[in-house]
Amino acid sequence: MVAKPPAACHIRAMASPPSPPIDDMLVFDRALVRRHRTRAAPGFASRHGFLVDEVADRLVERLADINRHFPRALDLGAHTGALGRMMTAAGKVDQVVSTDLAAPLVAAAPPPRLVADEEALPFADGVFDLVSSCLSLHWVNDLPGALIQIRRVLAPDGLFLAAMLGGETLIELRQAFLEAEALVEGGASPRVSPMADLRDAAGLLQRAGFAMPVADVDTIDVTYADPFALLRELRGMGETNAIKARRRTPLRRETLLAMAEIYARRFPAPDGRVRATFQVIWLAGWSPGPDQPQPKRPGSATARLAEALGTQEKPAGEKTGR
Repeated sequence: MVAKPPAACHIRAMASPPSPPIDDMLVFDRALVRRHRTRAAPGFASRHGFLVDEVADRLVERLADINRHFPRALDLGAHTGALGRMMTAAGKVDQVVSTDLAAPLVAAAPPPRLVADEEALPFADGVFDLVSSCLSLHWVNDLPGALIQIRRVLAPDGLFLAAMLGGETLIELRQAFLEAEALVEGGASPRVSPMADLRDAAGLLQRAGFAMPVADVDTIDVTYADPFALLRELRGMGETNAIKARRRTPLRRETLLAMAEIYARRFPAPDGRVRATFQVIWLAGWSPGPDQPQPKRPGSATARLAEALGTQEKPAGEKTGR
């Protein structure tokens, strides 16, 4: 059992955290997500945490570009705490509170730490200066609601900085499974999770009320010895199928072999290996604060753009000379 943060942390728990979305709206089986992450815990940091480590390192690089120190940070969906350790080592934060859905994972993170669900944050308003998240939010059912909760626990002018897997992640595996199931079974079932795209992510930040929202994307290409090595890796990462609408019968051997053959033929990498794509969507936004830059009211400018550029201003509709 993972202990809650010590009293010295000064984090006040809410009496009754917000309820998760109703069952009809669920895309993911969160209990199964928890089981997958729990199963992955023993070997995660030593054998299967490479992707989280790489993305956490890139996130800290982005944080280093911000001329701000953050006394108290929340590492949301912390896995074994790699991101929190990196932020502390970089001198950007004083204290990191690590949370994860799975107790055996977060038990390896530095204290203070606790088990918490991204869909029902157990913190009072405005207690963090920074909320960061590394490759966990793609398993959230109610992402708009989670972003609203994140903004709620941020202090005024606090920063939200996160990385989540995007819609092009594992596009090769998705296509290979679809083709194999259509060929062998005459139909397809969801095998790879639906994920947000860049346009969706940017819009969600605005809807959640973040100031100065920014979203952009990276792609990380990885090679594996064969498709079965990729499947073993995903299991070790706790990233296997947790879609509620998944087929509940075991995967047929013929389908699995067909998938592997299609994958190897369509997505080869050098030296007889296969490639896999991980798309990372970056999210950044600020909790509204009184000292933030505000856009000027239209028509309130005191200088003309033409003067600044050293050109001659022309009335609207007048064509420039050739």
